[in-house]
Amino acid sequence: MSLANARDTATPALRTAAAAPLRRSRLIPRAWLAGYGLLAPVLILCGVALAFAMITTVLTSFFTQDGVKIIPGFTLRNYLEAVTNPLYQITMARSLVISIVTTAITVLLAYPIAYFLAFYAGARRTLWLILITTPFWTSYLLRVFSWKVILGYNGVINSGLKSLGLISEPLTFLVYNPFAVIITLVHAWLPFAILPLYVSLEKIDRSYLEAATDLGDSPRDRFWRIILPLSLPGVMAASLMIFIPTVGDYITPQLVGGPDGQMVASSIVELFGRVNDKPLGSALAIVSILIVSGLSLAYMQITRRVTERIG
Repeated sequence: MSLANARDTATPALRTAAAAPLRRSRLIPRAWLAGYGLLAPVLILCGVALAFAMITTVLTSFFTQDGVKIIPGFTLRNYLEAVTNPLYQITMARSLVISIVTTAITVLLAYPIAYFLAFYAGARRTLWLILITTPFWTSYLLRVFSWKVILGYNGVINSGLKSLGLISEPLTFLVYNPFAVIITLVHAWLPFAILPLYVSLEKIDRSYLEAATDLGDSPRDRFWRIILPLSLPGVMAASLMIFIPTVGDYITPQLVGGPDGQMVASSIVELFGRVNDKPLGSALAIVSILIVSGLSLAYMQITRRVTERIG
């Protein structure tokens, strides 16, 4: 074959190869647009609903309440009241403490379960995951009521201890206090911590563990040097999934918290309802959102720095 014939034969193939990246680059935006096109209805619905609620709350927080009438205007008095009032300070601090303790206990309890699922469950992993998610089959309200029955003055624990002759009067510290709120929240949110931790542990490359074993690391060394650092993103995700919603929990403090276990959501609902001061309730809600957002962002930043330093 002559050189000219070879060049003519190769030219179409070269043109096809050169055009392939161009076609792929054109397809990428189309695929990107198609993906977001599928999400568009949900994103628009959630975005509009969230934006409407947030804008309404922010605007209302600058208004004033005169009896049953809301007077539009601009004042920072509501924010000053929400920040300086000792009642709201105590309620907000109690909410943060309860949520932080709940998050810590929940993650500590969830990590061994997720570790077992990722490394030891084997063929029965699906069965264990189904069992872990069984609390979702019942209403959240029913689960809280069940703890009220268990911890109540005439509940399961007190009745059992009295029948055994161990106590003569009901144990009053079991219910209507922060202790009862924490126990109930831990039980309710435990599956939400297990799942992200399990995903994070499952994604760890097993070759790292094999290499560490070959180098003489003990199981404890492998955990502290490899498994825990690589699972920190899951720890962060689980912590935020527990901390953010529990700060604003309303049902649990109302049912098992009592006067000493009320959280900031109870104060907000009271301001919108019985007190009938919607601007102050809106301001307290915005202050709570800002505090929780700031703490969450700080926690994420600290976790990222720790992960980078360990890595």
